[in-house]
Amino acid sequence: MKYVLTAPETLDCQVDLPSSKSIANRTLVIQALAGGELKPGFSCCDDTSVLLHALSTDAELVDIGAAGAAMRFLTAYFSVCKGEHVLTGSARMRQRPVGPLVEALRLLGADIEYLENEGFPPLRIKGKSLEGGMLQVAGDVSSQFVSALLLVAPVLKSGLELTLMGEIVSRPYIDLTLCVMRDFGAKAEWSDGMTIKVQPSPYNIRDYILENDWSAASYWYEILALSPQRTGQLMLKGLIDGSRQGDACVRHLFSMLGIKSTFEKTQERVPTRLKLTKTMSVSPRLDYDFTHQPDLAPTVVCTCAGLGIPFRFTGLASLRIKETDRIEALRRELLKLGIRVKQAEADELYWDGETGVASMEPIDTYDDHRMAMAMAPLAFKFKDLKINHPEVVAKSYPGYWDELARAGFIIKRL
Repeated sequence: MKYVLTAPETLDCQVDLPSSKSIANRTLVIQALAGGELKPGFSCCDDTSVLLHALSTDAELVDIGAAGAAMRFLTAYFSVCKGEHVLTGSARMRQRPVGPLVEALRLLGADIEYLENEGFPPLRIKGKSLEGGMLQVAGDVSSQFVSALLLVAPVLKSGLELTLMGEIVSRPYIDLTLCVMRDFGAKAEWSDGMTIKVQPSPYNIRDYILENDWSAASYWYEILALSPQRTGQLMLKGLIDGSRQGDACVRHLFSMLGIKSTFEKTQERVPTRLKLTKTMSVSPRLDYDFTHQPDLAPTVVCTCAGLGIPFRFTGLASLRIKETDRIEALRRELLKLGIRVKQAEADELYWDGETGVASMEPIDTYDDHRMAMAMAPLAFKFKDLKINHPEVVAKSYPGYWDELARAGFIIKRL
């Protein structure tokens, strides 16, 4: 499938965002560990649906497709629950490393076997009660490895004292995990800047209201920033001022790219509407370290490229082990639009404003939802922008194209 996009001249609409995938996934695992009813209404995205199905099935073979969080969370979950499971995924998932998590769980006593390549799925997991105790892991591995360990920590006999060694990446996602755990009664806190202590204590069963997804909101910041109108506004529903989601920092990033954020209400933990307003105050250059918010990088890279703003972005190493190598994918696809983004160090992208002739070949999405959603708003700058395999957005934001159409985009299917 291929879409051809024509962007509108003006924007003034209200957007229905999906609920937070990150919070939904953590909540589902906690509910399963608590023995509560799993709530399928949390999120309609593929990643959450896959996790919900895996937590609900009695099947021995569990295929999570391309859902990275599901792979990490289920590896830990199946390790502490009775039964034997084979956990596998898509071809790309079988290339994404899981070794540091498996090694950590094995040190806690887990019975996990690699079925093909050492350090990678598929895995055979024989669940059992684990003792817990003290554990050290590298802080620069995926935060989902850390979150997976934390989510099961309350059901370990001795709880868990987890020390992160070296630089800690994506710390906001770890903090989010701890916050959701505490909402369900867990006793989990940072004891110092590098160590987290989780007491052995069962989760409580309770109703839970999710806020909407700040990662999804980022694409609407990009859309308004790239729109041709000098002024304009969008309304985003269901977001919280002071959100625990790490990607909520998008409001501060885009304040430097000409977008002002105003909450309708500022009650603590209460979702409300967020008004985005376009201003004329735009930084001439942007330098930023994405170590703690790597998922926002494709959005901001494409926004700066579309606005002609030179940039240097660091802290991107984790992008190489996502659904695709996003560093290389961004460089390659922007080149089709004549934008010569370059790689410096292994975790760095920069652009000095250099452009060439745009071939306008269709944008490839690499089975990566964020590539599709970050590239699409560039239709404001490039007429009849073509997107290959637009259906990949179902991984996190199934209604993305419908919302674009409601905002005035003309979307033709080829």
